[in-house]
Amino acid sequence: MTKKEKAAFVSKTLNKLYPRPEIPLDHFDPYTLLVAVVLSAQCTDKKVNEVTPLLFAKAHTPKQMAALDVDEIRDIIRPCGLSPVKSKGIHGLSEIIMAKHGGQVPSTFEELEALPSVGHKTASVVMSQAFGIPAFPVDTHIHRLAWRWGLSTGKNVEQTEKDLKRSFPEDTWNVLHLQIIYFGREYCSAKAHDPLKCPICKKIGRKELFR
Repeated sequence: MTKKEKAAFVSKTLNKLYPRPEIPLDHFDPYTLLVAVVLSAQCTDKKVNEVTPLLFAKAHTPKQMAALDVDEIRDIIRPCGLSPVKSKGIHGLSEIIMAKHGGQVPSTFEELEALPSVGHKTASVVMSQAFGIPAFPVDTHIHRLAWRWGLSTGKNVEQTEKDLKRSFPEDTWNVLHLQIIYFGREYCSAKAHDPLKCPICKKIGRKELFR
C-alpha cells in the first residue's frame, strides 16, 4: 500500500468506528478546556475528569482562578501529578488571560503558547476543539500509531505532526486526532498489542510488528 492508500484506509476505518468522537476531557468553555488539557500532562483523562469538578467548583473563570492561592490549586489538583508545576501554570496563565486578553482565552497559537504550562500540543487541542481551527495535536497514542501504520518516521512528535498533516485533508484533522486517540486506547495499545487482532495494523501495520 502507498502512504496515500494507507491514509484512506485509516480514515475509512475510523469513520466507521467513531463517527462522532467526543472530547474525552470534561469542560464547558475554552477556559475550562485549557485548564483540563494542562492537567492532562502525564495524567489520564479519567483522573482529570475526577479532579476538574472539584477545581471548577472553586474557580471556573480566569478571574476566579487568579484569585485563588497557588497552594489551594495545588491541593485540589494533586491527584493529577506534577501539581507544583501545574498549579503555578494554571494560576499564571489565568493572570495573563485577565491582564492581556480581557479575560478571554486567546485564539492564536502564538498567544496560547506564550502562556505558562501551554506547549504546542495543548495549544493545538484548544485551537481545534475550542475554536474549530484546523490543528493536529499529537499525543503518545497518535505518535505510536502513526509509526505503526507507516504514516510517519516516528522520530519525534513534531515530525509525526508534519507527516500526518501531509497525509490527511485539513478539514478532517480536528475529528481525526480524536478518532486515533480512541482507537489507540481500544484496539492499538502500547503494551500487549496483537497486530493480528487490530483492525488497522493487520492490514497496513509495519512488518516489524509481526516478528
